Amino acid sequence: MSIEPLLDAIRSGPQGPKVGAFFDFDGTLIDGYSATAVFAHRLKNLELSLGEVIETAKLMSGGTLSESQFVEVVTRGVSGWAGRAVEEMEDLGERIFRQSIAGNLFHDMWRVVKAHQRSGHTVVIATSATRLQVAPFARELGIKHIVCTELDEKDGRLTGRVRGRAPWGAGKIASVEDLADREGVSLADSYGYANGNEDVPFLAGVGIPCAVNPQPDLESYAASHSWSIIRLEGRPGRLDPKPLLRTTAMYGALVGAGTAGMVMGALTGRRRRSIDFATGVFSHVAAALGNIDVKVTGERHLWSHRPAVFLVNHQSSLIDVLVTTTILRGGFTAVVKREVADIPVIGQLLTMADFAFIDRSDGSQALDVFETAKERLADGVSIAIAPEGTRSFSPEVGAFKKGAFHLAMQAGVPIVPIVIRNAGELMWRDARTARPGIVDVVVHPPILTVGWAKADLDRAVDDVHRLYKDTLEEWPAGRSPAVEGIPS
Repeated sequence: MSIEPLLDAIRSGPQGPKVGAFFDFDGTLIDGYSATAVFAHRLKNLELSLGEVIETAKLMSGGTLSESQFVEVVTRGVSGWAGRAVEEMEDLGERIFRQSIAGNLFHDMWRVVKAHQRSGHTVVIATSATRLQVAPFARELGIKHIVCTELDEKDGRLTGRVRGRAPWGAGKIASVEDLADREGVSLADSYGYANGNEDVPFLAGVGIPCAVNPQPDLESYAASHSWSIIRLEGRPGRLDPKPLLRTTAMYGALVGAGTAGMVMGALTGRRRRSIDFATGVFSHVAAALGNIDVKVTGERHLWSHRPAVFLVNHQSSLIDVLVTTTILRGGFTAVVKREVADIPVIGQLLTMADFAFIDRSDGSQALDVFETAKERLADGVSIAIAPEGTRSFSPEVGAFKKGAFHLAMQAGVPIVPIVIRNAGELMWRDARTARPGIVDVVVHPPILTVGWAKADLDRAVDDVHRLYKDTLEEWPAGRSPAVEGIPS
């Protein structure tokens, strides 16, 4: 069974803040454990003692920790931070989020979070992780409420101790009950999502429990109590060579296609044709080598009005290029950030493909790129551009810049919104390897710009941004993981 019935149940069920949605963090919202990233940072900075490693390993080897054992593990870990400024640790948490944790988001759980938020539910991350690990993630997803292990502080500095009761085992449901009392949430009408054996008391305390990739004891308990079970596909292990081989082959396809295009252009003197040939070869060969399929809804809108300014949300450089070349096929170029031009081989190939490189810190250079893009449109060549300007850390849509809208208005061509889902799931913004899978795309009808005034442009920026947000949060069609026992 797909996850859609769960989303439908959330949308059609009771609405408003009285209904809570409580999400465990590690293994539930993200694949793996955020503590691993913190551990790696401490190891890199020689903040781990051999004794701590040995004692922690002993405790962890005994199966599910008791509440007191969990507190002992955490206390060992944070004692070395005594005296560190709280602001400094918050900055550290933000860096770890951007460098590591953000890339582990389960994108389908993001959809579940968004369904609860759109229903007006009180959405909470309830985790035994520290605020350092979870707060940046909560901000990215727009989650206001956090139940977590709090670190004690005095005069703006950490004391190296845990403050209050840790939300582990029975401690988690106790903390959840406290928050529910404060916020007026009915736990009997609320949802809970978790994966760990220690989370049985937590899930048993809500009316609609969902076990996510459950550990053995939780899975057994969930099955015997007819709880919903959600199964999500994790990332491949680091020892699996196939992702690296596939990704290398995809980059090889880019180089090979670009080289073939250059040769063709030199032999025929028909530059535009050689560019379209190269992009077509890359899209077919790279998709096959990477085992990536592109599923398009609204494909007819790609051809009804050309030339056009195609807006593409930006999550993953290589996958976004693959998707764009696959669906647009030919007759287009793109505007990308200046740094891409400096990438060996890739920069030269994109330059050959007539891509425009924009340095947003240089206003005069950006104006030159704008004029060049207008000339391309006047010649009948469409422009693809990311209105966000940079890749996001999650499926959330960043703020839109107005440049693409100005370009379309001044050139008198339509804007075509192209919404890409889960490109970042196959290859996160800072990942070095791509995963196989399906990239879902929705192409919305063209938006005509003829006769626009400044007020129309400003309104369009807000309206199109909302269109992207609504499409990603209420996807019209697509794949989903298997779900067992969805409540009706």
